[in-house]
Amino acid sequence: MFEDLKKTIDKGLEYAFMNAEKLAQAAKDLANENKLTKEEAKNLYEHLLSKSEEAKKSVETELQQLIKNTLKKMEVPTQEEIKKLEERIASLESSKKESSRTKLSPQKAAGIKKIVKKPAKPA
Repeated sequence: MFEDLKKTIDKGLEYAFMNAEKLAQAAKDLANENKLTKEEAKNLYEHLLSKSEEAKKSVETELQQLIKNTLKKMEVPTQEEIKKLEERIASLESSKKESSRTKLSPQKAAGIKKIVKKPAKPA
C-alpha cells in the first residue's frame, strides 16, 4: 500500500511539471486505462492542467522567496537600492559641477584680493 501511495505521489509530481501536450497524452492514457468517457477524459485533462499551473505558480513563488532571502542574507543590494544610490551620485555630481563653475582658481582669487586690498589714492 505504501508503494502505491509513493507511485501516486510521484505521478502527481510528474503531472505537475508537464507541458500541455504531455498532459493531454497523460490524460488520454489515464482515460484509456480507466475506461473513461470522452467527457470524463476532458474533465480529467482540464483538472490536470489546472493543478499543473497551480503547482508551477507555487514553486515559482517559493523559489522567488528563497532567492530573495538568500540575496538579502548575502547583503546584495536590491535594484531599488541601486537606483537610489545612482540618483544620489548624479545629484552630488551635479552639485559639484555647479560649485566648480562658481569657484575661482587660486591665481584668479589672489588677483582679486590684490585689487580689493589696494588702498584708494587720496585726491
